[in-house]
Amino acid sequence: MPIGNQTHAEVIAVFPDKVKISVEDIAAFSGGEPIKVGSYLRITDNEDCALIAIIENFCIEVIDQEKRRHVIEALPLGIIRDGKFIRGGDTLTIPPTGVAPATEEDIKKIFDESVKPAKKFTFCTLAANVDVSIPVDGNKFFNKHIAVVGSTGAGKSHTISSIVQKAVSAKDGTYSLNNSHVIIFDIHSEYKTAFPSANFLDIDNLNLPYWLLNSEELEEILLDTGERDNYNQSSVFRNLVTENKRKHNPSAKSVFYDSPLRFKIQEVLNALYNIKSETITAKNESRYMVNDGSYTLLAEGKTDASHGLLLSSKDMLNKYFENRLDFHQPKAQSITKGDYADGTLDKFYTRFESKVSQERLNFLFGTAADTATLEGTLQALLGYDANKANVTVIDLSGVPFEVLSITVSLISRILFEYGYYYKVLRSHAGEAINNDAPILLVYEEAHKYVPNSELAKYRASKMSIERIAKEGRKYGVTLLLSSQRPSEISETIFSQCSNFIAMRLTNPSDQSYVARLLPDTLGNLCDKLPTLGAGEALLIGEAVVMPSLVQIAPCAPSPSSSDIPYFELWKKEWKSLDFENIKKTWLKE
Repeated sequence: MPIGNQTHAEVIAVFPDKVKISVEDIAAFSGGEPIKVGSYLRITDNEDCALIAIIENFCIEVIDQEKRRHVIEALPLGIIRDGKFIRGGDTLTIPPTGVAPATEEDIKKIFDESVKPAKKFTFCTLAANVDVSIPVDGNKFFNKHIAVVGSTGAGKSHTISSIVQKAVSAKDGTYSLNNSHVIIFDIHSEYKTAFPSANFLDIDNLNLPYWLLNSEELEEILLDTGERDNYNQSSVFRNLVTENKRKHNPSAKSVFYDSPLRFKIQEVLNALYNIKSETITAKNESRYMVNDGSYTLLAEGKTDASHGLLLSSKDMLNKYFENRLDFHQPKAQSITKGDYADGTLDKFYTRFESKVSQERLNFLFGTAADTATLEGTLQALLGYDANKANVTVIDLSGVPFEVLSITVSLISRILFEYGYYYKVLRSHAGEAINNDAPILLVYEEAHKYVPNSELAKYRASKMSIERIAKEGRKYGVTLLLSSQRPSEISETIFSQCSNFIAMRLTNPSDQSYVARLLPDTLGNLCDKLPTLGAGEALLIGEAVVMPSLVQIAPCAPSPSSSDIPYFELWKKEWKSLDFENIKKTWLKE
């Protein structure tokens, strides 16, 4: 249909998910403003209703040697009726009466009134017009899981920093700290600079007492990987841990292997040494040949060794816990080896002793575990210790790779169970809201510890984080996953995300994986993923009124994730390196 006297633009085809527009003079149509893929159009009808559509592509049709026209294909987004934007484009009457570029006022109507002021949370602007802010519903954004995906250099760390910085600065009053609680699993030591006042934990001050580990986590660290299903190792270890928990928690009503109760790892190690070394009198299997002057240690009523180590004499087991005993060596016809002294526990014991004595695992097995408490560990993780903080940055860069997934698993599980039991406490008190101090867990480079893999070393972390993904919302524990390889993340976890910030993705398998899991039908918008600039993203999900190409607001201060200017540095004069101090830092001397 004619638009003014200078140009002609008309709708030439209407489909449920597409509108085709013919434009004779594109310069006059745009009014001198740039028109590009991602720009918005306003299509009016006879009922004073305006359809807003976003340009997906355009082409030039040659009519004859002297005449040609532009054909624009646009995706209908919604209707502006009575000054309000409504999603969906199927109420536009035919024929349309006019086509024009949408004004800034039209575009702002789409977004500004889409969220009530009390819920409005803003961290980005429209990529096509940076003067238009894109608010999200803060409740739907943070209480539904979030995924931030993009290739290296796309700006994921800056995006996360911007989101968290704006969340912790939002206040209803003039107090210094709001009630936000964010825990960042920082795998590359990037976020300390972005959050200088955060509660900062690294391998030097992180204290995760080993007695909080559950059965999966304990055995993943201590049992031989190739012999994980070895019955002797597992059954003996389970029994010793359970009995040691009973010894140190005599007032506990019920004690199980998985109970988060204190026990002494060195005492378990002592008992394991004694069990693998014990010898017995050949003629009386209940007499153990301890070389302590008495020659024998009596186990009264020893029963059913096929079900593990079952010794009815508590005094005997306590003696095994106290120290490592010296047994008489086997002797023909008089002294024989005990039930577990056949060598099957030797490799397990060596691995166990090595792990517990490693200095780099002090955050798990160090002496601080003896005085640690469950509530103290929670306070440290949630920023409730001496210096309160909205953000806790857990620097995982110094955690040995072989225990990285276990460390993440333990922290995640503790925080999930905090949410669960806090809900129970509040329910008993008759509170309406499950958790009045909800937390967001940020998993940087999530594919490193929750990969789409069935390997045993990822079993514990996948189980913990998948449980949060499926159930955490009910208990005030939500996730923000960040990854440059979304196709390598556990699909169970990724598919639970309701809000997506998709940045530049260059790998075809990652592009198709993300497109398949995205909840909205986006037409050709997903095709822009490989061409997005740094800081640009496709914002999709329940929290935003409609899928949008956005520019993430810059964060201040920034994380230390800037690209290294290789060529500029290479052109400078040769630099001397302090290899001695590098070695000391490396070896933590």
